[in-house]
Amino acid sequence: MSTVKRLWSLATGRFGILIVLLVVATAAVSLVWTPFDPAAVDARARWLDPSWPHVLGTDNTGRDIASLLMAGARTTVIVAVGAGVVASVLGIALAGLGALTTRWVRESVAVLVDILVAFPVLLIAMMISAVWGGSLAVVIWAVGIGFGVNVARVTRPELRRVLHSDFVLAGRANGLSTWQNLTRHLLPNVAPVFIVQLSWGMAVAVLAEAGLSYLGFGAPVTQPSWGVLLSDLQAYIAVHPLTVVWPGLAITLTVLGLNLLGDALREAADPTLSARTPAVRTPVTGVVA
Repeated sequence: MSTVKRLWSLATGRFGILIVLLVVATAAVSLVWTPFDPAAVDARARWLDPSWPHVLGTDNTGRDIASLLMAGARTTVIVAVGAGVVASVLGIALAGLGALTTRWVRESVAVLVDILVAFPVLLIAMMISAVWGGSLAVVIWAVGIGFGVNVARVTRPELRRVLHSDFVLAGRANGLSTWQNLTRHLLPNVAPVFIVQLSWGMAVAVLAEAGLSYLGFGAPVTQPSWGVLLSDLQAYIAVHPLTVVWPGLAITLTVLGLNLLGDALREAADPTLSARTPAVRTPVTGVVA
């Protein structure tokens, strides 16, 4: 059974795939259409209950919540993909330096990674925001750096393990350079571990963007964001509690979907699990052979 089929056969994998596809599709549709203009303010339509045409109701300024959620999905996808790219480049670079270079470089990289891992992602983002101000770029770089070192910490031992495999030694004996060995043998063999870490990193990016935007360190208030929407509406939770549910539910489902997808990817890509065949039980007939 292929990895994709095994992934789809898992309930967590199906849930994660469907949630990710739903968020990406919503973000793509919002580029060309939303029920209402997310930035349009209508004082006469303040605090409308869910009904047609405002299927999720309106907020304190009369903006359509469904349109704000659709537009906020764009911000979520941008941050998740951008942080994933930064984490991938940084993680692979640090893992390569920590596995393929001389001893003093490997040890220096290991110490650097251990130091950076001690700093939480949100703390890194707040430190960067204090210098350059809050923006999506700050969130992307902060989450990318924060999770990139986690990717390097997990990927580096795998690279070291594969580096001493027979096929890598054979390739080196046949004249393959370090770069050729890295691209042909090392990276493909650590790809499952890397992909799993990347999916978890994207979940962290979604949660960090929402949290930082809620605290005022992330997306500007003029840009649709689930965290900004949650921050705007939380002051009215005692009067209009349902309006806070929608952005909170969107954040929760997206993070849950990415986390479950990461768990399913780990199980589907694990060669020991893939090679394992379930025991076949023979029915008890009462006849002894």
